[in-house]
Amino acid sequence: MATVTSYDTAHGKRWRVRYARPDGRHTDKRGFPTKKAAEGWAAENTVSINTGSWVDPKYAKLTVGALGDEWMARQTHLKRSSRKPVDTAWRLRVKPRWGQVAIGDIRPSQVQAWLSGLTKIAKKADATPEPLGATGVIYAHQVLSAILGDAVRDRMLAANPCDGMDLPRKGQKRKVYLTHEQLHRFAAEVAAGTVDPVARSVLVLTLGYTGLRWGEATGLRVRGVNALRRRLVVRDNAVEVDGDIQVGTTKGHRMRTVPVPAFLMNQISDLVDGRGPDDLVWAHPDGGYLPLPPYERGWWQQAVIRAELPRITPHDLRHTAASLSVSAGANVKALQRMLGHVSAAMTLDTYSDLFDDDLDSVADALDAAVVKLGIAPTG
Repeated sequence: MATVTSYDTAHGKRWRVRYARPDGRHTDKRGFPTKKAAEGWAAENTVSINTGSWVDPKYAKLTVGALGDEWMARQTHLKRSSRKPVDTAWRLRVKPRWGQVAIGDIRPSQVQAWLSGLTKIAKKADATPEPLGATGVIYAHQVLSAILGDAVRDRMLAANPCDGMDLPRKGQKRKVYLTHEQLHRFAAEVAAGTVDPVARSVLVLTLGYTGLRWGEATGLRVRGVNALRRRLVVRDNAVEVDGDIQVGTTKGHRMRTVPVPAFLMNQISDLVDGRGPDDLVWAHPDGGYLPLPPYERGWWQQAVIRAELPRITPHDLRHTAASLSVSAGANVKALQRMLGHVSAAMTLDTYSDLFDDDLDSVADALDAAVVKLGIAPTG
């Protein structure tokens, strides 16, 4: 049972609440300006103790910096490519603003104001601040929310002040879908202007017909080529991070089998003929993994220019593979398996525009059924 008593200070009368903690020890909370405020807090504190949601007030003094450094040290499960944006958000966004702030002093309104005011890191001292993009804001929110979320689970904080924030939406990047003719023209231009013409031409066609990510294709080894079943078995993903190639599991952490058109499998089989099972299918001429081509220059963009195509990246050929597959009759589930999405819902969210014709088919089928029954006029 909590008791409320007054005491005198240099600034006048103040009130304290004396209560028993869940472990039976007695303590008090001081500094209430009125008896009513003290009684209100005592009632809320009693409810939290009885419901098992009580938080020891001493934890409220812990800083975000102390908890954040520990949280970052626990993120060993993240791949290096996934950890990099998290580390950037912590070092450049979260820690400078919240590192010295006690977790008990953070208010949702403060978090929202911070998120709304985030700007890019200026490269010049006199540069005009530019608003941070949606992706950067979302990462900053996720990191702070995760740190405080752990504090809530550890009973250091009653509620997460990051909950319920208004976050910007990522803009939908326009997808580029090449036709069969454009894809083959691009592959021909690649073959005409690179140091490894045959291999890179086949690589372009593979990206455009199988939907492999760049790192999945460049991480593919000969043992993953099943010419008999016309399949590629994708196990690894070679991702470039800060100039280094990091090899790990695929983005979905799952091995998958991808179908290959017969004409393309013949080219891949010729390419790997005589190689050992551990050899890379597409390797750098000097050995090792083939790095991602530069966006602004290099063999990839030179071939794009010669083929008179819109500017495309290797990932755009993944979109092309999706488009060509749907045009050939692939359903959502087959496309999901081919691309390695975690669910068919993700495939639909990403490529809903490719399935617009399905809506027309539904309407036409319903119309034909009604006309056949003779319950609606034709024409």
